[in-house]
Amino acid sequence: MGSDVGLKVDGAVSSQLANVARAASKLERRGYDCCWTAEINHDPFLPLVLAAEHTTHIELGTSIAVAFARNPMTVANIGWDLQAYSDGRFILGRGSQVQPHIEKRFSMPWGQPVRRMREFVLALREIWACWRDGTKLRFEGDFYTHKLMTPMFTPEPQPHPFPKVFVAAVGEAMTDVRRGRRRLARARVHHQAVLRRGDDAGITARHAALWSAAKRISVVRADLRGDRYDESELAASAVGTCKQIAFYGSTPAYRRVLELHGWGDLHTELHRLSLEGRWDAMGSLIDDEILEAFAVVAPVDTVASKIRDRCDGVIDRVLVGLPSSITERTVTAVLRELRSQPTESARRCS
Repeated sequence: MGSDVGLKVDGAVSSQLANVARAASKLERRGYDCCWTAEINHDPFLPLVLAAEHTTHIELGTSIAVAFARNPMTVANIGWDLQAYSDGRFILGRGSQVQPHIEKRFSMPWGQPVRRMREFVLALREIWACWRDGTKLRFEGDFYTHKLMTPMFTPEPQPHPFPKVFVAAVGEAMTDVRRGRRRLARARVHHQAVLRRGDDAGITARHAALWSAAKRISVVRADLRGDRYDESELAASAVGTCKQIAFYGSTPAYRRVLELHGWGDLHTELHRLSLEGRWDAMGSLIDDEILEAFAVVAPVDTVASKIRDRCDGVIDRVLVGLPSSITERTVTAVLRELRSQPTESARRCS
């Protein structure tokens, strides 16, 4: 099982460019397989240039870059350059976002997000093939058209394969971006997605072959390895996690996730509070049962086995967040334990 992490370490806001080099090199030293940036309050691509410069083998990905805020040509250029500069370590993680953000924040068109995402990935691969193979660019779809490419605008060749493409997914439709029988992208399962093995699940065992990263947050309640740890930090981590669960739960697109647990009415209340701007009150509605459903809550010495129990057979990459007061030696030990058993998912991990 692969162990990934956001580009943040020791409490630093590492998506700020001044902090990236130190954070990325430290994450690589600790033994993570990949570090990720997010498109929240900073650009997701710029930090990865610095991360690539100051690391040698850790993978570098966007978790996520908003697809529909851009077009396939601009993303193809960024992906091509980052793949070349990182010596083939770049992962292009993309998500649809939701309609209000696309229309009101990015001023871009919205509609048929699953079909649009599929076409976006197809266009990316056609553009990259044009640059790699010298073929004529002839992509024409329902949403995107790319039919002009001259030598002046063609980037230099590179020896690496196309970047891996992950698509952020909550429900089943977005987990399976295909062209006929060929899968075009791997799913990067949102941490708020429900993982069950029943037929009614949002992400089910039918998708066990997907390359995925899920369950973005691990909340550690106790440290049994003898490290010193800050109880207030752990409490703050739990509060922050509850607020994040509440934030996503207030969005209409995530109502179905709560309904799978029988918590549909919670969405109604969270949505009402969000319209009133009462963000702290929203977090207080997330009790321990809900927290346990969406986050991995465990002592440090059992967190690896608990992650494996939840994810084996369905998820092969996990984005592990540990409090900064946990020592580097313990972090390294947890990551080593997470990969230790030769499970099917571990064999599929990059």
